[in-house]
Amino acid sequence: MDKGLIHIYTGDGKGKTTAAIGISLRAKSSGLNVLFVQFFKEKDSGSEISLLGKIGIGTIIFEKVKSPYFNPDIAKDTLRKEVRAALARLTEIFTENLFDLIVLDEFICLISEDVLSERQAEDFVGRKPDKLELVLTGYGATKGMIRLADYVTNMQNIKHPFEKKMVARKGIEF
Repeated sequence: MDKGLIHIYTGDGKGKTTAAIGISLRAKSSGLNVLFVQFFKEKDSGSEISLLGKIGIGTIIFEKVKSPYFNPDIAKDTLRKEVRAALARLTEIFTENLFDLIVLDEFICLISEDVLSERQAEDFVGRKPDKLELVLTGYGATKGMIRLADYVTNMQNIKHPFEKKMVARKGIEF
């Protein structure tokens, strides 16, 4: 690819991570090197990550960067410190130029959960190599991040079983 573009999958609906996994599979099947990175997820929160690794897609889960929504006792300062460390590691990965596509799953949530400022996020994304395709997921994409992106898809929740108090099912919702 001569120019890597920026994709955002955002919104309150289901399917953001699923869409990111889909583009990862498409890229890998076309011979591209792919890295799938997750924030705000537990190590064994979903079976798709282990499967991605088995088919040769690199995976990183920043386990210490936990969602304040599900972990309200975690101090924001602690999260911010962990995010700085994660972004420093990702900046190193950018400079290595080993990947054609990198997915940062739940990256947008770092902003919407006030762990990372919009400006910090924009500065970080601005460091991506020119040829790197970058996919960012998470609810609450800001206007600045939307302006920065080349593709923006808003997953809108119309109806969800959670509204009927149904619990999430392994393999379907997680």
